[in-house]
Amino acid sequence: MLRSLIRALTMGMFLALTAGAALAAPESRDPIKVTLHDWTGQLVTARIMGETLKKAGYNVDYVQADYLAQFAGMRTGDLTVAMEVWATTAKDAMDEAIAAGGVENVGETGMQAIEDWWYPSYMKEKCPGLPAWKALKDCAEVFSTPETAPKGRYLGGPVTWGGYDDERVQALDLPFEVVHAGTDAAMFAELQSAYDRKAPILLWIYAPHWAPIKYQGEWIKFPPYEKACYDDPVWGINKDAKYDCAKPRGPIYKAVWAGMKDKWPGAYKAVKAYAFDNKEIGELAAKVDLDGQKVEAVVDEWMAKNEDRWKKWLQ
Repeated sequence: MLRSLIRALTMGMFLALTAGAALAAPESRDPIKVTLHDWTGQLVTARIMGETLKKAGYNVDYVQADYLAQFAGMRTGDLTVAMEVWATTAKDAMDEAIAAGGVENVGETGMQAIEDWWYPSYMKEKCPGLPAWKALKDCAEVFSTPETAPKGRYLGGPVTWGGYDDERVQALDLPFEVVHAGTDAAMFAELQSAYDRKAPILLWIYAPHWAPIKYQGEWIKFPPYEKACYDDPVWGINKDAKYDCAKPRGPIYKAVWAGMKDKWPGAYKAVKAYAFDNKEIGELAAKVDLDGQKVEAVVDEWMAKNEDRWKKWLQ
């Protein structure tokens, strides 16, 4: 009995020591500035990383930042961590910042990005040629509103997201007007309203997200993306314009201020180790957008249930 008690106490001391080693003292008390953007999944992602760093004793500030312009602040060290850099819309901006100096790509999150034009399945009855993009030339009016008729209406994301939708309309000579949603929430509220009424809608949908799981629909099939489509007007259908193709698809990356690995090496390792998949982030975002929970509450619940997981990022 005594030996068993001693063995248990010894094991407890060992676990405490190893936990302490994993959660070593922060190398600097200066705040690590984690950027926040304007879509729910990213707010969850950023906060999970930030709260993990706080558990290790780091000071963390959450900073609202423009999705594409954030790299300027990161280059100077005014911003530290960007947890979601989508290959679909922001990789070029990140690569330019890396080439200019001061920014580092620290790897993939494990999530795979899709961002493109999407319509509910019920719209195929009114535009039978879908999902082929050329069908939009003949069916534009079925997507119109009183404000855009006879042109169709395409609901794009907030202008800060980039994506070249206006350029795509022009390059492919599509009879559509691009209307940008003010916020992520407004865009999906409009989708819900249209879907409930089976009203016409064509909009920007992205994954990872709960929307392509909750709603039945398809992405438009544009000419397949190639890098030359974004770089060389001669490539593609329109020899005088770029962006005459689909948006790229690919990984979601993590980026940091290049000085992070020297100033906060433990936090830097944690950011590199962080990993999620589309399904999990989509489910967490749904708790916020569909169930009405606060981002903070969703993250706190996840942290409490996944202590073993986030502690591994800190080792």
